[in-house]
Formats: sequence, C-alpha cells, structure tokens
Amino acid sequence: MSKSNIKVTIDGNEATAYIAYRINEVCAIYPITPSSTMAELADEWSAKKTKNIWGHVPEVIVMQSEGGAAGALHGALQTGALTTTFTASQGLMLMLPNMYKIAGELTSTVFHVAARSLAAQALSIFGDHSDVMAARSTGFAMLSSASVQEAHDMALIAQAASLQARLPFLHFFDGFRTSHEVNKITLIPDETIHGMIREQDVFAHRQRALSPDRPVVRGTAQNPDVYFQGRETVNPYYAHTPEIVEGAMDRFTVLTGRRYQLFEYFGAPDADRVILLMGSGAQTAMETCHHLMQSGEKTGVLQVRLFRPFSLHHLIEALPKSVRKIAVLDRCKEPGAAGEPLYQDVVTSLVEALNQGLLSSMPLVVGGRYGLSSKEFTPGMVKGIFDELNKEKPKNHFTIGINDDVSHTSLAYEEFELEDPTMTQALFFALGADGTVGANKNSIKIIGENTDLHAQGYFVYDSKKSGSQTVSHLRFGKNAIKAPYLIREADFLACHKFNFVQKTDMLRFAKPGATFLLNSPFDKDEIWAQLPGTVQTAILDKNIRFYVIDASKVAAEVGMGSRINTIMQVCFFALSGVLPKEEAIEAIKHAIKKTYSKKGEAVVKQNFQAVDATLLHLHEVTDKPFTGNQSDFPAVVPAEAPEFVRDVTAAMMNGRGDELPVSAMPVDGTYPSGTTKWEKRNISDLIPIWEPDICIQCGNCSFVCPHSVIRSKFYHENYLQEAPQDFPSAPINARGFPETRYTLQVYLEDCTGCNLCIEACPALDPADNSRKAINMAQKAPVLEQEKTNIQFFETLAVNDRTQIDFSLVRGRTISGTPV
Repeated sequence: MSKSNIKVTIDGNEATAYIAYRINEVCAIYPITPSSTMAELADEWSAKKTKNIWGHVPEVIVMQSEGGAAGALHGALQTGALTTTFTASQGLMLMLPNMYKIAGELTSTVFHVAARSLAAQALSIFGDHSDVMAARSTGFAMLSSASVQEAHDMALIAQAASLQARLPFLHFFDGFRTSHEVNKITLIPDETIHGMIREQDVFAHRQRALSPDRPVVRGTAQNPDVYFQGRETVNPYYAHTPEIVEGAMDRFTVLTGRRYQLFEYFGAPDADRVILLMGSGAQTAMETCHHLMQSGEKTGVLQVRLFRPFSLHHLIEALPKSVRKIAVLDRCKEPGAAGEPLYQDVVTSLVEALNQGLLSSMPLVVGGRYGLSSKEFTPGMVKGIFDELNKEKPKNHFTIGINDDVSHTSLAYEEFELEDPTMTQALFFALGADGTVGANKNSIKIIGENTDLHAQGYFVYDSKKSGSQTVSHLRFGKNAIKAPYLIREADFLACHKFNFVQKTDMLRFAKPGATFLLNSPFDKDEIWAQLPGTVQTAILDKNIRFYVIDASKVAAEVGMGSRINTIMQVCFFALSGVLPKEEAIEAIKHAIKKTYSKKGEAVVKQNFQAVDATLLHLHEVTDKPFTGNQSDFPAVVPAEAPEFVRDVTAAMMNGRGDELPVSAMPVDGTYPSGTTKWEKRNISDLIPIWEPDICIQCGNCSFVCPHSVIRSKFYHENYLQEAPQDFPSAPINARGFPETRYTLQVYLEDCTGCNLCIEACPALDPADNSRKAINMAQKAPVLEQEKTNIQFFETLAVNDRTQIDFSLVRGRTISGTPV
C-alpha cells in the first residue's frame, strides 16, 4: 500500500477526532475542556453527513453529563456498535463506574482523553496526568501520545489493538500542550485506516452483541463463592495485550513508514543516566538528550507509550544495559503514596526483573514530579535532572520547575536554549477574542500547507479567556519541530493591544536584532516618547527593529470595527520574511475567503480591503534617541492593597506566578475575598458614559454588567459640597425625596467594552433616538477625571448608606443618615 504524502496543519484534538470519527459508528459525547473540540468536530462532521470508512454517517449523541455519555456508550457497545467518546478531568471521573463494567465485560472501545488536572485545592482547566492516573485500576489499557502526529497515529493503533485484544483502551495525550498545539502532520488516508482494522475483529465484536437471536445473560451479580475466580479469568487477555499492541504498531510501520514501540529509547547506547516519562515532555527530554550527547554526555530517554498493561519484558529490553541511574517522571501527584504511579511501576518491574535474573544489578531509581497543570517543562529542567543524576546520592521524590521552600523537594536548574538556525520564532501579545489567535492559526496553515517548512503554534490563554491577554507562540523551520514548551527568545514580537506595552515586559523575550511590531494610536514620530524607559532601553540595547501601525484606524476605515487580526497578520508576513510578500498576501486572501465566505461576500471584501490598505500604514521607527527616560512599568496594584494581594495576587496578574514559592500559596486553597477589585485590566478603548438628564434610574445597565463596572448610589445632597467639579449627579426619580441624589458611576478601568449596558438601556433621548442614557465614548479624554470621581464615589459608598422607605406617605422627606 502506498504511503500517504498528505500534509495538513491541525491541532491534537482534530488529529485524534479525525481517526475516531472515521472508524466508529456512534460517538456519545459531553464536551469538557480541553477535549471539547473533539466532540464538537464529530458533531459538525455528522451534521454535514460526512461518512466513516464503513460508508455510514456516525450517530453523535449529546448527553447531559459525562456519566450519561459513558452509559450511552456502554449500551451502544452491547449492541455491537463501534463506539467512542472524548473527555477529560472530572468528566473522566464521572465515567469511572461504567469503565469498570466495560473492561470487566471485555468490550472493545477507545476513550480519547485530553489529560487534565483534577480539582483539588483549586480547579484547573490545564493539563497533566491526574485524571488518567485515577482511571488506571479500571481495567482499561492505557496508551500515551507525545505529539500531534502521535495522537493521530495512536488513535488508530489503539482502535486496532482494542478490537483484537478485547480490552477497552484509554488513549491519552497532554491537555492543551498537545490537544491545542497546531502542528504539521502526515494525514492517514482511509485505505490505511481500513488496512489497520481487521475485519475478523470487527465481526467478532458484532457477534458478542446482546441479541434476541443469541440470548445470553450479561451483567449478573456474583457472591463471595465465585466473584474472586471471575476476576482472575481475564488475566490471559491482559498478558497478551502488549504483544498485540506491538503487532499493531508493526503493521502501522509497514503501512505508513512511521515506527513506534511500547517503550521508545532515545540516547547513547551506553548511557549511564536515563530519564523515563510519558507524554509531550518526552519530546523535550529527547531533544535535550541529543544536545547533551553532542557534548559527550552518556544520557538517554525512555518514552513510555503503553502504560497499561505495564510490560516488564518490554521495559527491560528497551533500557540500555549500561544504565546506573534512572529518574522516573510523573505528571501528577499522589499525596501520601510511596511514589507516583509510573515510578512505582518502574521500581516494582525492576525488582521483579532482578529477582527473575533478567537484570544483573539494580540501577538507582529516583522519582520526580513535573508539569502539573501545564507547568512548563523546558530543556533547562531536563538538564537539571540529568545533573542531579550525576550526583552520588540524587534526591528522590523531587519536583522540577517550582521553588519548594517548604518541603525542599525542588531541584535547581538553569535555562538554556536548543538552537536551530533554520527556525523562526514569533510571539504575539493580544487581547482574548480580538481574532489574533484565529489569524495566527491561519498563518500556521498558510506556511505549513504552502511550503516545505514545518510549523508549530501554541496559544497561552488566561482562564478568563475573552478580554484577557493571550500570547501566541509560533515556530517555523526546515526541521521537524519538537519543542512542546514556550518561546523564550523570539525573532519577531508583536503587540496587538497598545496599553500592554506600557505594563508588560514583553521585550525580555526578544533576541538581539529581533523585530518588534506595535499596534499604536501614535505615529512613528510620536510613539518613542510614549514608551516606558524599560522598553526604550531594551530596543536600544538589543538593536531591535521597531515598527508601528494604527491597525484600529485601518480597521475602522474599511468597516471592520475593532477586528484588527487580518491587518496585523499582513504586517507579520511583510516583516518576518517567512514567505515572499506577494506570495504571503495571496495566501492570506485565499485563507480569508475560506474562513469568512459563509459570513457573506461583504465580510470577505472588507478583509481584502484591509489587506490592501495595511502596508501603506506600516512604518518603521528610525528616530530612537537615548532620552535617559527612567520610567518603568506602573505598579500592578497600589501600595494600599492588602499584603496577600501585593505579594501573591500581583505576581499572578503580572504574569510572574511561576516565580512564587510554595510557601506563598494557601495550604488548602482558601484565599482572601475581594481581591478582584485590585486588578485593573484597563483593556477597553471605549467605555460607557452616563447621561443623567436622560436616565430613568431603572438599574438595567448595572444589573447586566458582567464585571460590576457600573454601580449606582442614592445619597443625601449635602455630600455634593465636597464632590469634584464635574461629578455627575441627578435628583432621585421618585416623588417625596427632594434631598436625595442619584449617581451612576462607571469604573472605567474594569470595562471590557462588551456593550451589554447599551443594549439593556431602555432610556432614549426624545430629541435624538440614537442617544441613550448610557453611550460609548473614547476613554482617554475622561480617564483622569473619572478616576477622581471614582475616589469620591467610594467615600459615598462607605459614609452614606441611605435607606429609603417608599412605603411611607407620599410627600414626606426621609434624609439619609450617615453611618
């Protein structure tokens, strides 16, 4: 069979769902981050009547919980249907009861899991292996993937092996780091999928279905006299599974040319130090190991793919005979245990191998934890572990990547870069939901699918998502990109939101000679004076080429509102040199048509106009005098903020939460209340302005505001004697209270510009129906005045708690009493 040369640029979720959808007949789903995309794609393909390899459109069933999805899947399997699901974290926990039953009944299926943290001291939507490790006793076989290409391939290998072995499989990969990483992969064609799935295995699965034509009883209750014996009947199936998976991998190699092993060793054949781990961290470890080997170090990395059933013989075969010390890394924490799951399996297996005479001596084995909740795992950390193994008595049960100043488990390490002169690395700082992430995904596809270059994209989101800072990490190069960690030295940086440059030290990530693009309302002659001294110094010291464009102005001129993503994308291609300019613009227009055609020709035309107008507004800043400007970034929170906010919350707001030590964190996840008010994101250029003469004081605007930006207050008119000159106020909209005033105060630094207040306001100016009691206006001209008004409004909130009893006789005046 001919090997596929189809190259696509997709993320790990889509790579996995592509295979799962084509093989299965039923998908029982309930979306949960970060696996949601897999379920959503299956639902979308089914709605479009896309057929699987059997010539049928799979039935996608959306349930009301993950427990329901697992129950529906269990039932579908008992009818003989090929069935799958996608889940993560607490969703997987709700599936556990059904998983024990599915495995106990030796039923073939594959659960695809974007592995994620479980809620412990706090919830986290990010990736580690906590959830899948909680499922390791269910009886499911467990197969791990380390990259987007592996997730694509292992999804097929797991399905083939499950049908042959009669064991259900849990195929997992790192949530976000693999599920959301966009990479260029080789797509498996349908004929190869057919070649991997043996028809006799599918037929056997069908024959085991519950059917009135072959009546049997399944799902009985057993008493103490036979239950134990019943559990031991499955042992031969688990014993044979490693060889079955290995056989499926071998068939896959013949069909595709890509070779996989249950335990994949990389490194020196005579290595004395080996790191053993699963998931995306294996790629980082292997690339670092390759770098160290070039310096003469005898290091190795063993990547575990088949975690359950754990094969002692395959482990011993893969380990180099020369190994003296092993560090086993787990991406989870099991409090109170003798060690984390993978560590315990490796230690047990090595002891058994020694007792069986398969090992001549026992290597020293230490365990470590890394990467919880998508914590970075970098080449510097890998080298730090290898350095620790070089010590006579390396630390056991260590942590890497944090500063544990409480239990002193953490290892010291120094960061370093794995250089690839053919690679271009780019960082984009933008506002969540401004279209930048979508444009960058298009950029990766343009480069990945129109050139021979490899491409990788990863996107860092705040948990607030829309309206918070997002950072896009893009890599392009001639060699395969195996770097599942964030960029720390970029060739190109872009800031799509002007005020970010005034409060975020983004140029610390710039290489010497890098290019910096800024979306700015100030032109090339005005911008230099607006930059903090720290930014000016970085530009001069690193000899950074500096460009500006007023993308917001360009977007407004072509009718695109605040959507600047296409404009900034054109600038990137014009400045980065990844593609010839004309070729890049043509590809961008093709991507625009593909992405926006369903929104109408007008939207496509607007984007085309933006592309054509962009380069006329892009200018290099050449006048960069050394001004001696000593200004720095403003304090994240004011000095009067509580100690916890100053020491802990402020570090997280500033993007430096990774630097906080263990001692700074609450032991049980209990935080002080009221900390949100100290975060002033200041992200919207347009903010609501109150018109007291039109307002009917209904409170709708305050009620619908999701960020408590608009707050109202009744108070005694005497307080206005101390009010700022332009403090807005209106008489109460009720008879009988002549001394009572009303103010609607906008906390403009908290506003995200969502416009919900405008939509909710029913009060119109009789003379001008386009004017409401709440209208959007530019923030800059009123910022300082409104800050003064807010300070005064806060004193009202404290000093005057006016109580108005509207049930009193009309016409009687009740004055507020200061507390």
